[in-house]
Amino acid sequence: MEDSYTGLPTSHLLGSVPAVVDDGKSSPRYEAPEANMQTFPPNNRGDKGRGYQSLAGPSETFEQQPASNWRGVFNISSYTQYFNIDTDIVLNRLLASLFPTGGDFFSKIDANPDLYGPIWISTTLIFVIAALGNCATYLMEKNSDASTSWSFDVGYVNLAVWSIYGYAIVVPLGFYFLLKYLESNASLIGFWCMWGYSLFIFIPSSLLLLIPLEVLRWFIILLVGGASACFVASNLRSYAGGSELTIIVVAAFLLQMALAIFFKVWFFP
Repeated sequence: MEDSYTGLPTSHLLGSVPAVVDDGKSSPRYEAPEANMQTFPPNNRGDKGRGYQSLAGPSETFEQQPASNWRGVFNISSYTQYFNIDTDIVLNRLLASLFPTGGDFFSKIDANPDLYGPIWISTTLIFVIAALGNCATYLMEKNSDASTSWSFDVGYVNLAVWSIYGYAIVVPLGFYFLLKYLESNASLIGFWCMWGYSLFIFIPSSLLLLIPLEVLRWFIILLVGGASACFVASNLRSYAGGSELTIIVVAAFLLQMALAIFFKVWFFP
């Protein structure tokens, strides 16, 4: 009886698993491609696709064009680095602009020239010189004739915007192209920075121009203009170098003096 049970085919029984017979033929093996956290899903298509890339992958890296490159000049994001500056650095550069004969301003800003200071200085000077110019006109008219009627001249603001912004942008740009034409060392951001800080001295000195004494006003504006012009000329000479560029340094000095005289004639007549 026992022999009859053991001879039954077990493959027909419920729950039985047929035995695997090795006939010598090996089935193809599938190997999963190497996967990591940088590339998902894994690239198993050769050059046809790259899959998802990590956030720091080269295909998604944001590249800033430097402002010295012509492509970067028209890219706003290339100027963001020139506004990333600490307040104490701006204060040190403001104090340095009050010493006209130092000639080392470019060495101080060489590692990190900024545009925050020049824009802040130019904008502040626009409103200060327009407001104080109206006040000076009022004091002069009241000093000559107390019964004279006076009204605030809004045109001072428009004139200050065009003159100050235009000077701070166009003049450094012109000297930059001139030095490039002469194959001399030049940095457009550095020039904008230096010329912008050179205007700071006109902000506190504008308060002294409220004194209703014409001779003293001319003395103040010539003294302040001379200090600002010496600051520009000394730093431009030390930066550019070369005796053949002396005429350029003299031209920068005269332009700065002309700006000071322009302030006196148009805003503090």
